[in-house]
Amino acid sequence: MDVQIKSSSGITLVPVESCLMTERNIFIEGEIDSDSACEFVKKIMYLNGESTVKPINVLINSNGGEINAGMLMYDVIQASKAPIRMFCVGHAYSMGAVLLASGSHGRYILPHAELMLHEPLLGNRVGGNSSSIKSISDSLMESKRKMNQILAKHTGKTEEEVEAATSYDHYLTPEESVEFGLCDEIVGFDRIMD
Repeated sequence: MDVQIKSSSGITLVPVESCLMTERNIFIEGEIDSDSACEFVKKIMYLNGESTVKPINVLINSNGGEINAGMLMYDVIQASKAPIRMFCVGHAYSMGAVLLASGSHGRYILPHAELMLHEPLLGNRVGGNSSSIKSISDSLMESKRKMNQILAKHTGKTEEEVEAATSYDHYLTPEESVEFGLCDEIVGFDRIMD
């Protein structure tokens, strides 16, 4: 979607995403994969280059996605010198919920948004010999351990409590998300515009 910007030289069509980025708003939407993770990194780098004092708003509406791509985004959120405020504006499932929980300068959820936690999933069909399958299984268990440690760190829960909560598709209301420690506060849309 484009918006019209009027200036002394006439009217220019500008992508709405560019206009929102000038206000330091960026989005995690749709599938989290290597492409969306790299785009996210570029935007965070650019905004940090502009200012390390002004906050960046990250608005999440995602079903989650690839663990490695999500971990790249997580590392960037943790290392950003500019404060990053996280907002769940629709739903934050799986890796989306992990990223929301990882914010350290405000983690917010809109009144009708939803979070979902679960164990890491195997994305592709498993095939190969028994050694390959064991290697895949070991890697998946290691990913599960890392995710549980990250969620425990950011929620204040024990790894055992996180493991119990992620042992199935665990959907959380905004109130349950705050109670579990995934979010700090339920807010209206006007909070994003502050």
